Amino acid sequence: MGSNSLVWPILGFASILVFVYMSFGGLLGVNYRNDPKMSFVERNGTNFVVDGKVLYVNGWNSYWFMEHAVVDHSRPRIREMLQAAAKMGLTVCRTWAFNDGDYNALQVAPGQFDERVFKALDYVIAEARQVGIRLLFSLVNNLQAYGGKTKYVKWAWDEGVGLSASNDSFFFDPSIRLYFKNYVKTILTRKNTITGVVYRDDPTIFGWELINEPRCITDASGDTLQDWIEEMSSFVKSIDRKHLLTIGLEGFYGPNSPKKDTVNPEFWAADLGADFIRNSAPSTVDFASVHIYPDHWFKKKTLEGKLMFVAKWMRSHIEDGDQVLKKPVMFTEFGLSDLNNGFDPLQRDRFYKTAFDVIYESAKKKGAGVGSFAWQFFVEGMEDYNDDFGIVPWKRASTYEIIIQHTCRLAKAHGTIASQKENLKHLCNQR
Repeated sequence: MGSNSLVWPILGFASILVFVYMSFGGLLGVNYRNDPKMSFVERNGTNFVVDGKVLYVNGWNSYWFMEHAVVDHSRPRIREMLQAAAKMGLTVCRTWAFNDGDYNALQVAPGQFDERVFKALDYVIAEARQVGIRLLFSLVNNLQAYGGKTKYVKWAWDEGVGLSASNDSFFFDPSIRLYFKNYVKTILTRKNTITGVVYRDDPTIFGWELINEPRCITDASGDTLQDWIEEMSSFVKSIDRKHLLTIGLEGFYGPNSPKKDTVNPEFWAADLGADFIRNSAPSTVDFASVHIYPDHWFKKKTLEGKLMFVAKWMRSHIEDGDQVLKKPVMFTEFGLSDLNNGFDPLQRDRFYKTAFDVIYESAKKKGAGVGSFAWQFFVEGMEDYNDDFGIVPWKRASTYEIIIQHTCRLAKAHGTIASQKENLKHLCNQR
């Protein structure tokens, strides 16, 4: 008995250590309190500035960060992706800060949150800070993936307070508006359990996006969506005036826009209840957002026709930013599908280079086209999370080189911000 009296406490302590490692292994060995110093990104006219320096963004989408940070075995993917992105000189990642009522939901019901998932979002922010990358957080989905506006409508309907079963009631139902405001307030005032910093006070967060790809097809005039944008953008700013705010638009011109016939991809684009100029105009919206998906928007165009459209689409919106909105414009999603007949990865290289060339053209003139975000980047072993647009960027040398060349061109045009300097010194000196 005497010889075992010491063994059991030791075994018990060892078991606790194993549990802690298995649960929080991704956090061990990192001192998040001594992370790199970062400043808030601000807007100056049609440009972004950090510490007085102009910032043009070479960014990307990894929507999956929070979801994968919940689970032990997939958590290391966040660090792997962020470290790889930093080595490419990327500066901002757009990702979801929502999962409404879905598997591993952050918001399991209106105003009810899973703390385990919230800690996963805390982890994403802490890891991004470590490598000097900022995060653009989207707050809800217009689509059904991860709950979206459909889930909000169902919640209201199930509770007997919904005005309509239409998904678009998300935008006009007072009860649903209150659900969303409560959600936004909870996110913005969350105190990170790892860093101790409240989200609205954390410069790791580049900004907030109200909703991914809003459409309100039951009101083609656009009045319903516009009213929602004005109310929600004002609400966000009443809580957080430090961060930038955008809407999350696809960029279509509405029924009263002179560009609806000359720039929109096809006639249907003007009837979705959104309008790029009108929606982006409120003073509470700091920068405009646009998406680029010629594969979804055209069925018969050749690759050459699609690339010509991409350049025209981007230049039109940059012109709007410079001359009409007087605000920065970011192309927060762009992608080319690998399901096209005769697809060759070289086609995606050309597509990326077309988008990057337009941004660089804007950067040389200090224009309003201030950044682009590829949709979407993964790490190895995530094939189940891929769609027909995703890539592991370092697996294809030519694609990887195009991304890095864009990083270095932007750096040479306007210098580097503090969080980039060390990476770019080695990266761009070789080119």
